[in-house]
Amino acid sequence: MTVGQGTIGAILAGGAASRFGSDKALASFEGIPLIDHVAAALRVQTVALVVVGREHGSLERVEDHPQPGLGPLGAISGALRWAQAHGYAAVLSAPCDAPLLPPDLTTRLAGPGPAYVAGLPVLGWWPAALADHLASWLAADQPRAVRRWAAAVGAREVRLETLPPNVNTREDLAALTR
Repeated sequence: MTVGQGTIGAILAGGAASRFGSDKALASFEGIPLIDHVAAALRVQTVALVVVGREHGSLERVEDHPQPGLGPLGAISGALRWAQAHGYAAVLSAPCDAPLLPPDLTTRLAGPGPAYVAGLPVLGWWPAALADHLASWLAADQPRAVRRWAAAVGAREVRLETLPPNVNTREDLAALTR
């Protein structure tokens, strides 16, 4: 794929990790930081990769939009604006704490209009053309739940046979390791 036709991977990594108690993006799973598992999964499914809300290695950093502290929608907004400004067609968003993403996530979600994973809506495929809509949504102080915005833009809810685990607590990470 070429720029203008491709999907970028956006790792959403700006959260406070208050339930985890420390920087969960760097928590180790199978000897590798969670964020690096997500990067590896997205790298093979997308034409470019960015991290939203933090620095991480050589990955391009993208800022939340319009400001930090707006949760996943602020991160998705930042990724959509970055994709649009760089001529990419869409964003595949994933949280930094979901290390076991399906290898065909882009294929499952890409299609007519936006889509997200049922049960984990931060895993989504969002056309870059939605950048202005999401910016307006956030500016109008609409609900910041991804599902609410997804419904407003007619996103498809895609059910996966197995929902990728999401690590929110140390107990979640321990269960995943078992």
